[in-house]
Amino acid sequence: MPEQQNIEYKSAWHDDYLKWVCGFANAQGGVIYIGKDDTGGVSGIDDYKRLMDDIPNKVRNAMGITVEVNLHEESGKYFIEIVTHPYSVPISLRGRYYYRSGSTKQELTGASLNEFLLKKSGKTWDDVIEPRATYDDIDEKAVANFVQEAEFSGRLPESKGLTIPQLFDKLRLTENGQLKRGAIVLFAKDPAKFYPNIFVKIGRFGKDDADLIFQENEEGSLIVILQTILEQLHHKFLIRKVSFEGMKRIETNEYPVEALREVILNALVHRNYMGAPTQIRVYDDKIVFWNEGALPQGLSIEELKGFHASQPRNILIADVCFKGGYIDSWGRGMLKIYNACKEAGLPEPEIKEFQTGLLVTLFKNNRTTEQLTKLGLNERQLKAVEFVKENGKITNSEYQNLNETSDRTSSRDLENLVKLSVFVKEGEKKGTSYKLFGS
Repeated sequence: MPEQQNIEYKSAWHDDYLKWVCGFANAQGGVIYIGKDDTGGVSGIDDYKRLMDDIPNKVRNAMGITVEVNLHEESGKYFIEIVTHPYSVPISLRGRYYYRSGSTKQELTGASLNEFLLKKSGKTWDDVIEPRATYDDIDEKAVANFVQEAEFSGRLPESKGLTIPQLFDKLRLTENGQLKRGAIVLFAKDPAKFYPNIFVKIGRFGKDDADLIFQENEEGSLIVILQTILEQLHHKFLIRKVSFEGMKRIETNEYPVEALREVILNALVHRNYMGAPTQIRVYDDKIVFWNEGALPQGLSIEELKGFHASQPRNILIADVCFKGGYIDSWGRGMLKIYNACKEAGLPEPEIKEFQTGLLVTLFKNNRTTEQLTKLGLNERQLKAVEFVKENGKITNSEYQNLNETSDRTSSRDLENLVKLSVFVKEGEKKGTSYKLFGS
């Protein structure tokens, strides 16, 4: 059996492996085999009698926990099995905390350590009291807007007529009359007074990341900036395409509003509020959102595209946003982003872990060569896409002339572009032409 998330093979014992034991104890538990090679084959150890006494004593003295140490024999060779069970309390090794993530051992420091310790104590960051805050710091208008949205959603019954302290108590945003961090993030007049990096940075870039054209910072509580970020994007950073149907003026957004809203909500609700500010980068052909805070343990990028359990980092903030009708509680946020872009004829969004957070990229309809190549387009089809970008449409005969190919090949290529939602077919017979999907 190869090494896995909870299995490690070591040819000999070194005291440094106490870090692995600590990591297993703080995660889901695991097993270390001493006397096995990387493939799980038995290489054997000679000093097994001494190790059977030394290992449990070293673990107990260094971390105050117990492990199961078992001796096994195979084909005349001895190996040791060290079984570590998960602990509900945080375990440290000489004042340092380690955690098993995937197949790697990580030392927890800074914000990740703080989040880990809170989780082990049964709390999340937003569930902690903020002793510096009073009700004078709360924005009554933001609270009133939330109550209105909650009444419309029907998820917060019997909230009408409540005072702010009564409402916050109902939302579990207070403890013994004191405000929690979640109340500040959601409703404070100036949350940056308490948490300096709570703002959202928006930048408009040119040809590359060094070409910053202009920027804005959006500050305020979550309930306020959720709307102001969208307004700022549409007012200053994004272009609305204008077309006419008779005398009727029609404006089309570069990106579907539902996708933008879901990305922003996910960023604000699930971010690490002790880390760097949320960042939005707008380019000619894409918009990129970066948010500090990695995916929950055991959840992969691929699983975000389909069914997955909701695992909010900030439970109180997520619950209040659910009751306000801003989000649901089923982990469908990313799926809604994918579907909104698909319905708008846009390429599939790209989601990946980057540095200490999550990077989400939405692409415009004017697809890049790189994106089209990933779809499997051949050189003829790529040339046709560039032709349509310049001329607005292409016919079968123009495709033949452009690529010096037959009518049969041209028809097959064009139909394939329609199936891939790159082109849309218009007209019939001799009047048939093809233009970019969603244009």
